[in-house]
Amino acid sequence: MPMGAAPTAYTLWAKHMKHNPSNPQWSDRDRFVLSGGHASMLIYSLLHLFGYGLTIDDIKNFRQFNSKTPGHPEYGHTIGVETTTGPLGQGFATGVGMAIAEAHLAAKFNRPGYNIVDHYTYVLAGDGCMMEGISSEAASLAGTLKLSKLIVLYDSNQISIEGSTDIAFTEDVGKRFEAYGWQVIVVEDGNDIDAIGKAIEEAKADTDRPSLIEVKTEIGYGCPDKQGTASAHGEPLGAENLKKTKEFLGWKWDEPFYVPSEVRQHMEDIKQQGQKQEEEWNKLWESYKKEYPELSKEWELWHDDKLPVDLLNDEDFWKFDGDMATRAASGKVINRLSKLIPNLIGGSADLAPSTKTIMEDRGHFSAEDRTGSNMHFGVREHAMAAIGNGMALHGGLRPYVSTFFVFSDYMKGGMRLSALMGLPLIYVLTHDSIGVGEDGPTHQPVEHLAALRSMPNMTVFRPADPKETAAGWYAALTRKNSPTALVLTRQNLPLYDETGKDALKGGYILKDSEGETPDIILMASGSEVELIYEAQKVLKEKGIDARVVSMPSWELFEEQSCEYKEKVLPSQVKARLAVEAGCELGWHKYVGLDGDVIAINSFGASGPADILFEEFGFTVQNVVAKAEKLLDK
Repeated sequence: MPMGAAPTAYTLWAKHMKHNPSNPQWSDRDRFVLSGGHASMLIYSLLHLFGYGLTIDDIKNFRQFNSKTPGHPEYGHTIGVETTTGPLGQGFATGVGMAIAEAHLAAKFNRPGYNIVDHYTYVLAGDGCMMEGISSEAASLAGTLKLSKLIVLYDSNQISIEGSTDIAFTEDVGKRFEAYGWQVIVVEDGNDIDAIGKAIEEAKADTDRPSLIEVKTEIGYGCPDKQGTASAHGEPLGAENLKKTKEFLGWKWDEPFYVPSEVRQHMEDIKQQGQKQEEEWNKLWESYKKEYPELSKEWELWHDDKLPVDLLNDEDFWKFDGDMATRAASGKVINRLSKLIPNLIGGSADLAPSTKTIMEDRGHFSAEDRTGSNMHFGVREHAMAAIGNGMALHGGLRPYVSTFFVFSDYMKGGMRLSALMGLPLIYVLTHDSIGVGEDGPTHQPVEHLAALRSMPNMTVFRPADPKETAAGWYAALTRKNSPTALVLTRQNLPLYDETGKDALKGGYILKDSEGETPDIILMASGSEVELIYEAQKVLKEKGIDARVVSMPSWELFEEQSCEYKEKVLPSQVKARLAVEAGCELGWHKYVGLDGDVIAINSFGASGPADILFEEFGFTVQNVVAKAEKLLDK
């Protein structure tokens, strides 16, 4: 791809893309996503030649440990890389999120004569991206939303790792995208930069549809022995083939990694054009600030990663009345936040009435109304996560996405990239256990808490009541370099007097033992906190002094000091019992070899929630019995 798509990439970056290598973070730059991340040397070559600070030594260290040129492009690691790509189709869907962000910000801030938000999102994708289902989900939504500033350049070389794409992929991609509502343009010769440029201009001219430009190329173009073959996908060319390639392309320099001086000068001239583009925008911005001072202040507020309000000391934010499901408490929090955080934007995969993620009086983002803050993602969890990543990466927005917890399986690829990139995307995941009841085991998450907790840099927060739910939202909004998964119940839970801001520590003493050192420590997250809270009372009647510890977030708890963790879970207390309606994996870190876990290590069943909880042992009586057995040991 770096060889076959080189003319496409050059034409875009040199002649059509608005960017300033001297300031890679310029807010009104065009975004470029290399969705086929395995072709990373293509973007590294561009970043080097166009003056983004990637050196020739960085190029030489391709795929080496600690280099700036890893095997797939990594956001935050290499300057100029807009998103981490590698899993095919993720970049495509992320680009859709970037285009949504551009459209929303433009509708909010642009005024006649002042288009301060006016840029395109370009995605370079290949056959593999087109095969992955996530691209279909994202393309369908993009067509529905008429995201005309999204332009996908399709490097159509009809070769994949196993050989010709005909062995598994014979569809007419162009007709598929036309059915999605896209403009489709075909460039027959991938080496014709004039035809490619004309196609890009044609794509820009269509203000009603996103555009797919299918550029027919030959993989490994220029290498006579390998071009057009599957071996050109990943095998090194070798010395002999390099020699033949240089001869074929008319390359007269033998020195490896050599860039002629005239090429350097040509790229410098293009770089100067990019600087002028930003200078013109800066002048526009200065005039905008004078003409629209309030809007310009709001712009800066939207692009500040600090919260615009002091939620920690806002009594109304933490105030709730009565028992309720944590999904309902989250809904209340979202609507409190919607009045305080204007750039909050999000939605669900066709489940907003159930996940309680609708912001009242904020409208719905659509092809007709770009100002709405509620997103209708449709039944598209896989793409939704990646689209959320794109919205977060773009800047200026605080996005959240939502579905039932069990369908986090469908989002795992995007969630993993959220964590890898350190994006503060918020996942609202409801219907968190066998408490879903009648929907049965297909909808009852069992292993999902363990799966998300095992993911590096993913903050999982499972609150026990409405106040802990508020704490989860506060943590999510203030964590700058980690996504947060808020795991919420369908069923009602009690409102405790003792809960509140202490939940921000991830684990805390909800109700302490009477003695300084408890006989046993009971710990739980979410809905099972009610069981240990009530079990403490029964144990007390039996002369057993128990401590109740709520642990909504292991990740936050692990960030506390050793002294604090020892205070909550003193090492001399070996009798420990954890209770959670999920698989037990991971809890032994806290209960130790002498402790025990009441958990679910099988799939659930269909039936009323109260019956299921009893059948699976989630009762006060079972907690008491297990605690007594532990103490007997």
